[in-house]
Amino acid sequence: MAAFMNEWNIQARAHACAACNQPFADRQLCHTLLFDEPQELRRLDVCAACWQSQLSANVRDREGFLSCWQGIYEAPPPDPIQRETAETLLRKLVEQNDPRYAPAMFILAVMLERKRVFKVKEQIVRDGKRVFIYEQPRTGDVFTIADPALRLDQLEQVQRDVAALLEHGLNPPASAQNQNEIPPQTVEQPS
Repeated sequence: MAAFMNEWNIQARAHACAACNQPFADRQLCHTLLFDEPQELRRLDVCAACWQSQLSANVRDREGFLSCWQGIYEAPPPDPIQRETAETLLRKLVEQNDPRYAPAMFILAVMLERKRVFKVKEQIVRDGKRVFIYEQPRTGDVFTIADPALRLDQLEQVQRDVAALLEHGLNPPASAQNQNEIPPQTVEQPS
């Protein structure tokens, strides 16, 4: 007896009408049509205007028609990817080569190492400071990050600085600057 397996291609609701290509607005009424096509089930999401003017009368007569229903389009939440990622932020900070961001660069590199995005290729000592050579294996890019020798009492502030940079980027909007956010400070090296 041969095994039978259904392969389902689950399609999420579209963000625009399949008939007129207009984006759906949050909480807008929309109609979903499901068709059985030779290779797959196909879903079409259409706005109420296109449903009324073009589709409602004859949709059930179309070849492969399976079902239709109406629902309310819910806009997806704001994309967190719009915020800086640890890697894009680190790239920007390295490019700026501003010493006041050295602690943030170090913390970001360690975060990326722990997430297995970066690999430590080597540790060296340069000018009395420990320096990590990181590689991004996917791209082959190499990053040289100095260890700022952070003390435990400095970590909380550096973590807040990194969180603010991840949230608002290097050039935060004026509203973020007005909320008493301070730019990252240079960490004093122990004597």
